[in-house]
Amino acid sequence: MSLDSKSGVGARSDVLSDAFYPLYSRLFDDEGEFVADVEEKLAQARMSETVELYLSRALAVGVLTGGVLWLVGTLLAYAVFALGLLSAEALSLGARIPNETLYDLVVAAKVPAAIGLAGVVFGSLGFAFGFGSLVAIPYSKASSRKRQINMLLSDSVSFMYALSVGGLNQLEVLEAMAKAEDTYGEVAKEFQSIVQETEYFGVDYRTAIRNQAMETPSDELSQFLTDMLSIVNSGGNMQQFLDDKKDKYMRTAKQQQELTLETLELFGEMYMTLSLFPLLLIIILVIMSMLGNADDIMLYGTVYGLIPITGVGFLVLVSTVKQDETGDGYLSPSDASSRLDDSRKEGLLHLGIVESFVGDYGVFDRIKSREGTYKTKVLLRNPHHFFRDFPLFTLVLTIPAALVLVGIAVASGSAPTTWDGMVAAPVWGTVIWVYVPVYVVAIPLAIFHTWNVHSRTAVVGKLSDNLRQLSSANDTGQTLLESIKSVSETSSGKLADEFAIMHGKVNYGMSLREALVEFNNKYHIPRLARTVKLISKAQEASSQITAVLSTAAQASENQDDIDRERKSRTRMQVVIIIMTYLTLLAVMAILKTQFLDVMAGLTDQAGGGSGGGGMSFGGGVDSNLLSVLFFHAVTLQAILSGFISGYIRDADIVSGVKFVVVLQTIALVVWMVVG
Repeated sequence: MSLDSKSGVGARSDVLSDAFYPLYSRLFDDEGEFVADVEEKLAQARMSETVELYLSRALAVGVLTGGVLWLVGTLLAYAVFALGLLSAEALSLGARIPNETLYDLVVAAKVPAAIGLAGVVFGSLGFAFGFGSLVAIPYSKASSRKRQINMLLSDSVSFMYALSVGGLNQLEVLEAMAKAEDTYGEVAKEFQSIVQETEYFGVDYRTAIRNQAMETPSDELSQFLTDMLSIVNSGGNMQQFLDDKKDKYMRTAKQQQELTLETLELFGEMYMTLSLFPLLLIIILVIMSMLGNADDIMLYGTVYGLIPITGVGFLVLVSTVKQDETGDGYLSPSDASSRLDDSRKEGLLHLGIVESFVGDYGVFDRIKSREGTYKTKVLLRNPHHFFRDFPLFTLVLTIPAALVLVGIAVASGSAPTTWDGMVAAPVWGTVIWVYVPVYVVAIPLAIFHTWNVHSRTAVVGKLSDNLRQLSSANDTGQTLLESIKSVSETSSGKLADEFAIMHGKVNYGMSLREALVEFNNKYHIPRLARTVKLISKAQEASSQITAVLSTAAQASENQDDIDRERKSRTRMQVVIIIMTYLTLLAVMAILKTQFLDVMAGLTDQAGGGSGGGGMSFGGGVDSNLLSVLFFHAVTLQAILSGFISGYIRDADIVSGVKFVVVLQTIALVVWMVVG
C-alpha cells in the first residue's frame, strides 16, 4: 500500500472518529472503568491511539455495520412475507383481545412488526459484531504480547546477567537489551520504551523503569522491573540480582512447561471421548436405518460434518495451549554490514552480495548473470538439497502432478464421477479422489520437511556440551576465537564443523561477530539465535567471557531439560491419539464385516424365502453406501488425527503430514480387506 493510500485510510478513520465523538461522549464516562481498561490495553498492545478516538471509531464501525445488517434483515423479512414463504396467519398472537377494532389493528400490524423486529435483531447483532470486534483487538494484541514476553523472559534475564558479568553497567545493559529485538522480540520492545523515555523525553531511567513496570502487559516482567528498581534505588548488587532472577525464571519456565504438559494430557483424554462420539452416533444411525426410521441426511452430516468439525475444533483448542517458538531465528543487528543483509536475502530471486553492485559497472552485471547460471546448475544438479532447505516448495511440483493424475483418471473413465459410481466402487473411487492426491503431495513434503528439521536441529544436539568446552577453553586464557578452534578440533558433530568454518572465515578477514551471525542465520533456530546473540554481544567487550559462556551453557541445559520432558510427555499424547484412531478403525471394520454384511445376507435370504408376516429387519440397508461412508469416516479421522499428532508433538502443523500418510495407509490396507 502506498503512502498516499495509507494516509487516505487514516484520514477516513479520523473523519469517522470525529463524527462519532459526540456519541462517545454521551455513552461513555472518561473516568469510567471500561474506558480506563481499554486505554490500558491500548498501551499494553503498543497501539498509538487515544482511547477517545479509538472508541469513537469502534462506535462508527458498529453503527455502520448495524445499519447495513438492519437493512439486510428488514429486506430479508419483507421478502419472506412478499414471496409467501411465511403468512401472516402463521404469526400467532397468543392472547385474547375482546375489542374487535383493536384486534383488527393488531392483526394488521403483525407483518410490519415482524419485519421491524427482524431489522432490529439483525441491526443489534451487526452493531455488537462491529463494535466488539474493534474493541477486542487491543485485548488480543496485549494478550499475545504478554504470552511472548513470559516465554522469553528467562532467556532475556540470562542475556542481561551475561552482559553484566561481561562488564557492562546498568545503563549499557538496558540499552543492549533494547537493541536485541531481533532475538528477544517483545521483551526488547519493553526496554526500548525505557531507553526512549530517557533519551528523548528527559526522564531519568528510574522513573522510566517505574512507568514501564506499570504499563507492561506481563505481570512477571512488571515484578522484575519493580524489583530491579528497588536494587537501583538502594545501590544494591545488580549482578547478583540478575543471577538470582535468572535462576528463578529458569525454574518458572520448567513449571510453566509442566503445567502446559498436564493440560495437554487432559486434552488427550478429552480427545478420546470426542473422537469416539461420531462413531457411537454412526452405530446408532445404522441401527435406526435397519429399522427403517433413520434419515440419511444425519448419517451424511455425521461423516462429512461432525467428524471434521470435531477434529478442527480440537486442533484449535490445542493451539491455545501449545506454545511454539517465538521469533524466526534470524539475527539482524542494527549495525549489520551489507554482506549480512544480502546473505539473508539470498535465494532464488536474490543472488546475494553481488546485487549491491549491479548497475555501477558492467563487470558486476556479467558476474550476476554467471552467478545466476551457476546457481541454476547447482539447483538442477542437486534438487533434493534445495527441497531440503525449502520443503514447502515441493508443493509447486506435487500439487499440479496430483491434479494431472486425477484428470487423467477422470478422462480415461477410471475414476467415478458420480455418487452412484463411488458407491459401486468405494475403495477404488476413494483411492483415486483422495489417496492418490494425498500421497503425491504429502509423501515428498513429509520426507523433505523431516530432513530439514533433522539437518537444522542437529546443530543444537551438542550445543550445551560445546558451550561448556568453550567456557573451559576460554578460562585457560585462550581468546574466544582460539577457544572455537580448540573445540572444533577436539569435538565431533555438526556444531564442531561449523566452528571450524567460522574460524576459517575469521582468518580470511571476516569479523567474529559477523561469522557468528552468518552461522546462526544458516540454521535460523530461535534457541540458537538467543545463544549466539549473547556470545556475540559479550565478545565485543572482551575475549575473556568465561562467565558468559557458562551462563549460555546453563540456559541451554535448562532448555534441553524442558525439551526432553516435552518430548517424553507429548510422545504419550501422540500414542493415545493414534491408539484411539486404531480403535475407531477396528470398530468400523468389525461393524462392516460382522454386522452389516451379515445383516445384508440375512435380508437377502429372507427376501428369497417364503413370504411371512415377520418384521423385515434390515430391509432398508444399503451395505455399499454404508461401506463408502465408513471408509470416508476413517479416512477423515486419519487426516485429522495425523495433523493433531504432529501439532502436539512439534507445535508445527506440517510435521503432522508424516502421521497422515501412515494412518491413511493403515486405513487403506484395512478397507481393501474388508471393503
